[in-house]
Amino acid sequence: MHLKNFWKRYRSGILFFAPFFILFTVFILIPIFVAFAISFTNYNMLESPDFIGIKNYVHLIMDDDIFLTAMKNTMVFAVVTGPLGYIFSFLAAWLIDTLPCKRLFALAFYVPSITSGVAMSAVWLYFFSGDRYGLINNFLINNGIIPEPILWTTDPKYILGVVIIVQLWMSLGTGFLVFMAGLQNVDSSYYEAAAIDGIRSKLQELWYITLPMMKPQLLFGAINAVVGAFGVFDVAVSIAGMPSPNYAAHTIVAHLYDYAFIRFNMGYASAIAMILFLITFVAGRLLIRFFSEKN
Repeated sequence: MHLKNFWKRYRSGILFFAPFFILFTVFILIPIFVAFAISFTNYNMLESPDFIGIKNYVHLIMDDDIFLTAMKNTMVFAVVTGPLGYIFSFLAAWLIDTLPCKRLFALAFYVPSITSGVAMSAVWLYFFSGDRYGLINNFLINNGIIPEPILWTTDPKYILGVVIIVQLWMSLGTGFLVFMAGLQNVDSSYYEAAAIDGIRSKLQELWYITLPMMKPQLLFGAINAVVGAFGVFDVAVSIAGMPSPNYAAHTIVAHLYDYAFIRFNMGYASAIAMILFLITFVAGRLLIRFFSEKN
């Protein structure tokens, strides 16, 4: 009887929520639990999984020097491209929102980000070509800054910086779109009331009105930036190859791809995936706590 009353009362909400719950369970929760279980096995996709306990995790942390290099590179990506991409996306959205033809400028800014990372990497390779015909080398040589071409995409000293620049540029679009939507939702009456109360400059409006009113979009943009920074793969592979020279641009996702789809060691790849999931989850929780404390 209680279940029948509950169904009658909340039927619309349950039916509305059910598709999301089913899809989330099938494509998010179940794969996470399956990967967690497989990470404790030796599984090559041809034979039955062989339970080996925590050996994959021990080897990953204690003996896999390439994974530690990938971890370091990924952290550099996250620390640099995450915050910078987040800040640049917001500033671009805020500035474009003040322009008269903001929809046109927003479209021009966003369109490159929906282009394939592999395709855009080909364009950037023309900029960073290692011969004297590359745009950057050509400019530097013609202005007497360097005597000979720099091997931007093959010299380990420069590879990581080049990939960071390309990834930073590619990461601006999604956050920009979220922030533009948030700016559109800020009621103009707040700015009018603030002007009466003595707020005069755009920076004051930004600090006292715009940012507090955009906290949901700011949180979503921050989490999206972190997830994107930790998930760098296609741009790094397109620019520096797989693997990159001296693993200079090797990331956690690239290491995962290597073991999963080249070596077919799914148990070890699942352990890598669980480490990446844990790092991303912790970073996301810290961001949620940070934005919650600002209330």
